[in-house]
Amino acid sequence: MKETILVSARVTSEVANRLNSLAKSTRRSKSFLAAQAIEEFLNVQEWHVEAIKEGMAAAEKGDVKSHEHALAILNTWGKSA
Repeated sequence: MKETILVSARVTSEVANRLNSLAKSTRRSKSFLAAQAIEEFLNVQEWHVEAIKEGMAAAEKGDVKSHEHALAILNTWGKSA
C-alpha cells in the first residue's frame, strides 16, 4: 500500500453535506472520496497546463494556423465526406 499523508481542506457546509451523503450512498469513506476527487482534479489540471505549454512552444516556433484555417476545418465537422 502506498504511503499516505493527511491533507485538510476547508469546504462549505453544502459541499460537506454532499460529500457525507455520497459517502453514505456509496459506502465509501469521505476521505476516500475526497482523495479520489483531488486526484481526478489534478489529472485534468496537469493535462491542461501541459497542453498550454505545448501550444505556447508551437507558437514560439511559428507552428500555428490562421483563424480562418481553423474555422475552415471546424466547418467540415459533422458533414458527410
